[in-house]
Amino acid sequence: MGPYEAHESYESHKPHSPHSPHKSHDKKTMIQIEIDSGSGFCFGVTTAIKKAEEELAAGETLYCLGDIVHNGMECERLRKLGLVTIDHEELTRLHDVKVLLRAHGEPPETYELARHNNIEIIDATCPVVLQLQKRIKKQYEAPSGDEGEVSIVIFGKKGHAEVLGLVGQTQGTATVIESFEEVKKLDYTHNIFLYSQTTKSLDEFHRITEYIQQHISPDATFRSFDTICRSVANRMPNISSFAAKHDLILFVCGRKSSNGKVLFTECRRVNKKTHLIEGPDEIDPNWLKDVSTVGICGATSTPKWLMEQCRDAILSLQT
Repeated sequence: MGPYEAHESYESHKPHSPHSPHKSHDKKTMIQIEIDSGSGFCFGVTTAIKKAEEELAAGETLYCLGDIVHNGMECERLRKLGLVTIDHEELTRLHDVKVLLRAHGEPPETYELARHNNIEIIDATCPVVLQLQKRIKKQYEAPSGDEGEVSIVIFGKKGHAEVLGLVGQTQGTATVIESFEEVKKLDYTHNIFLYSQTTKSLDEFHRITEYIQQHISPDATFRSFDTICRSVANRMPNISSFAAKHDLILFVCGRKSSNGKVLFTECRRVNKKTHLIEGPDEIDPNWLKDVSTVGICGATSTPKWLMEQCRDAILSLQT
């Protein structure tokens, strides 16, 4: 059975988990709880966390450049295991250590600094991101040819770690657009090659592509490259149908997550009774009034154990 074909389902009056209360005969407390099995860590995040855990289990001191995942509670769990999170400024002062690069990837200058400071890189860049970096770098370094100079445009969040890594492949010359509105500011007399951050909205990317096609100069060339990760994009229809099934949706996600914002917006569009929470402590008991079913889902940066904690918090409120 595929990852998007099944869900975990719980009822508050049935002891399905060791944390569930004893069977209740009060029909008012019979709330069904379902955890979306299509939510949770994507492949890239899973790999990065596994690499970190392996190094830490071996007793190694390990630094991570930036939060390993956009989820504060998972970052705290790994911090307790010994993972030390640093920023780029702190990286410049380190020598002869191990540093993990998270799934988002890094620009070339990070690797150059590591070589200069004798830092061993544990590279957990997502393969999808790595392939995108290579494509952009190859285009940037390609001879002008018959088409002339090319403006490389990246649809993504400005300042996002992945986008910084992509722009770094062009020595900072690529143009970043965050939304459809910003596409109107491009120079359509120049050749445009459009790429996307891997976790952006597929629908918005297609909308931007269509707009450029309609406005590009007859003397210029436009090419678009759909570089959105399908394991992320495929979550949109899944989470849409999941949100429609339930009276209440709890979307568990760190507020820094770019992918989480996209998926939460889709949940909210389908089901107005959707709440974004970072953990079980943010659940408001008033949300559960007159509710028969609760769906719990999350982003590619949301650990399964955190969604389960939210389920258990609801179960405890039913006792």
